[in-house]
Amino acid sequence: MEKDVNYLLHRQQMAMARAQASRSAEGKAAYSGLAQAYTDQIVAYRRENERLIARAH
Repeated sequence: MEKDVNYLLHRQQMAMARAQASRSAEGKAAYSGLAQAYTDQIVAYRRENERLIARAH
């Protein structure tokens, strides 16, 4: 099931904020990892849209 890109962007921003606010190295690492995972999904979403747009023209 495809996720809304706005949802992914929101979750990425929340994870980044939590990583920055975390008091422990483990917390920072965990939230940074989540932020990166959301970033990867956003990049994949954008690449797929670019591919679909290019194919349509």
